[in-house]
This record gives sequence, structure tokens and C-alpha cells, in this order.
Amino acid sequence: MSLDASTRGKIDELVKSNAVVLFMKGNRQAPQCGFSARVIAILDDYMPEYETLDVLANADIREGIKTYSSWPTIPQLYVNGEFIGGCDIITEMAGSGELFEALGVDPPEATVPEISLTDDAAEALRQAAAQNGAADQYLHLSVSRDWQTSLSMGPQSPTDIPVQSNGLSLMVDQFSATRANGISIEFVETADGRGFKVNNPNAPTLGEMSVQELSALIEGGESFEFIDVRTPSEFETARISGAVLLDETQYQRLMDLPVQTKIVFICHHGPRGVNAAQQFIGNGFTNVHNVTGGIEAWSAEIDPSIPRY
Repeated sequence: MSLDASTRGKIDELVKSNAVVLFMKGNRQAPQCGFSARVIAILDDYMPEYETLDVLANADIREGIKTYSSWPTIPQLYVNGEFIGGCDIITEMAGSGELFEALGVDPPEATVPEISLTDDAAEALRQAAAQNGAADQYLHLSVSRDWQTSLSMGPQSPTDIPVQSNGLSLMVDQFSATRANGISIEFVETADGRGFKVNNPNAPTLGEMSVQELSALIEGGESFEFIDVRTPSEFETARISGAVLLDETQYQRLMDLPVQTKIVFICHHGPRGVNAAQQFIGNGFTNVHNVTGGIEAWSAEIDPSIPRY
């Protein structure tokens, strides 16, 4: 496929004017495919600021970038004008430690976290490791920026930090180390059978706010950031006075605010607000809330003049 001069010029400008730019589906706040979300999750750990371009909203660039880079898939990452790769390559570079140099950032200090395993949890993990059987496989503990904890088996990578707990060796990546410090892991009975329960004292909690509480907050005149995370067309269809639509400009403005700033998210029914709130919690914000039921509940219970759709 040939690339017309106009599209090449747009891509050249984006690549050369931004130190780090990711061509992706969706945007940093709302990735629209799993591969884009994976790269965003990686980059967010490495650096607070970088540019993204939503190829879904730019049809010419969506096809043109594939010709420009001679790479058939999206997302695509460029650093200082150089094409680095797609999701698989970025993931491999993160695991090997090469991504630090590629992005020009220093690795975080290698801090060994304290992790506590109950006897039952340690025995369950030993059994899981024994069933795996491979000599080069290790237990890995990771804690994402939105404080989701996962346990998995895999080979040790250069960025892993070995942690000893209750006779077991766990591998923790450098970014998870601080977030994992003080974690305790139990093996308990759940509604679905026995499973691991992770207690992380570092994790901030997401506040759920009813529409009645939101109404009282607005009427009380308390200062807070009221952020709508729906699409622009939904925002035009129905909105609550004082709410601001989240876009790239607003995202950057919020990121410059003190982490203790009170932020209230709202969407149509609630789930998108939860996703946005968790992303801000992952960026260190500690006073984050989501409106339960979203603007649909507001229309039904507080202000019926707001259109329902």
C-alpha cells in the first residue's frame, strides 16, 4: 500500500515532534483493544508523560502508519523519531530491562519488599509450583498501578527481585516492589471454593458515591473535581451542570493536581467511572470516588429533566 504525501506528513510531524508517541486504538484513558491497554500499562510505569494518537479516530493514519513503519499491527511505539515496536516487542523489552534505555529513563531503586505468607498459602503455592514441574519456572507476584494483584508462574527476568517468605522464593518486578511491601497472602474459603486472599495495606480504596450524596456535595458547595468519562456525543445528549468531560487536556490538568484532590467520576451506569477512577488511583490519587448508577441514576432519582438514553 502506498502512502500519500499528506498522511506521511502528519505522521512525520507526530513522530518527530514528540519524544515518545504511541499510535494506538483508543486513548491513554480508555484503550480500545487489549494490546493497546497492555502497552499503556507498561508505559505508565516508566514515565508520567507521553503522547498517544487514536488511530480509530484517524482512518488515514490507521492504515498509513502500517506502511510508514512496515509493521502490520497496532499499537506502535516511537521514541525520539525511531520505531521501537508493537505490543509483543514492548512487553519483551520490559521483561529484559531494555525498555529503560530505549525510553531514556533510569530503573527504580531495587527495594526488596516484605511479603507475608500464611502456612496454608505457602503450602498451596508449593503445590502449584510442583504441578508446573519446570525447573526454570518461578512464582511471580505483581501489583499493577491500579493495585490489582496477580500470582503466576514463569521464568525469572533480569528485572525481578527475589523475595523469601515462609520458605518460598517469590519473584517481584521492580515496579511492583514498592506497591507490594507489607502484603500478606492467605489461603481461605470463598463462595467458589478455596482461594488466595491478598491484603495490601498500601492500596487506596475507591469510594462509591450515591447520587444523593453527589447532590448533597454539589449543594454544599464543597470544592471537588467532577469528571464525566462518557463519549462526547453522550455528554451532549445529557449532562449534569458542573461536570467536565474527560479528554486529553483535562487528563493532563488533573495529573498536575495534588494527589489528595477530591475527584468524582460519573459515566452512564457506573462501570466506566470505576475504570477511570482506578486509573487515577494507580497514579497515586487518594481521594477518588465513582457515582454509583451514573447519570442514569441521577436522572431517575434526582433530576428527571436530564434526558435518559
